[in-house]
Amino acid sequence: MRLAVLVPGGSGQLGRDLVQAAPASATEVTAPSSAELDLTSTGSVVRAVSELAARAEESGAQPVVINAAAYTAVDAAETDEARAFAVNVDGPRVLAAACTSRRVPLIHVSTDYVFPGDADRPYEVDDELGPRNAYGRTKAAGEDAVLGSGASAWVVRTSWVYGKTGANFVETMRRLESERESVSVVDDQRGAPTWSLDLARGLWELASAIGEGKGPAGRVLHCTGGGETTWFGFARAIFEEIGADPGRVKPCTTEEFPRPAVRPGYSLLSNASWREAGLTPLRDWRDALREYLAG
Repeated sequence: MRLAVLVPGGSGQLGRDLVQAAPASATEVTAPSSAELDLTSTGSVVRAVSELAARAEESGAQPVVINAAAYTAVDAAETDEARAFAVNVDGPRVLAAACTSRRVPLIHVSTDYVFPGDADRPYEVDDELGPRNAYGRTKAAGEDAVLGSGASAWVVRTSWVYGKTGANFVETMRRLESERESVSVVDDQRGAPTWSLDLARGLWELASAIGEGKGPAGRVLHCTGGGETTWFGFARAIFEEIGADPGRVKPCTTEEFPRPAVRPGYSLLSNASWREAGLTPLRDWRDALREYLAG
């Protein structure tokens, strides 16, 4: 089955990797930037989905939308929640409605921040939500908007994403390694780093299954890098992989490194839903990091 795919947020970290990782079955991938396709503009969204459906019908392909657009500035959202709500809730609601109208399947990417972060085991897809910051609240509401729309939609939660473009933890650590003698990183927040290219490959596998009429019965899935670590452990691994002394990374507590937005102390997501859907689990986070930094 050939795919015709629309990727809102195409110039972002995940969006770019979705374009790069597109399989041969994706005969048409349109990946507009947020400036080119503003999810808060109802007319633009309806037009983009309608055009996708029309092109797919003409070429005999299966249309799919993979929404990679989001307001991800976690700290800024604390004082700009209205904008975050517009992008993370209103935008997906309009997108889902347009997909419902044109019968186009939708994959919507969400986050570990929808959970409270106080668990002692990896979160399952049906665990109770409880976001602790504005960003998490808007992403949780965005999930509700998509799942309650009537669209043929899947929500994919991920965590600790990094990639070759945009600001992210890996690139920040590489920069700080060259600027500072030592770096203090919190050691009491635990999760799973996820390379955006690995996530993109996983999303394409899901999109292909949906295109073949084999979409998972479960409408919420978790997809993260394998294994777990803390931000401190992540930083040490980055230093090791680039040949720097990991001893220069010093542990600190969340209280010693206050941020405007509360971070979850534990945000590990169980990938059981992904495996049960017959999808390929992402590799261990450390293996992915090694390849990322070698590239």
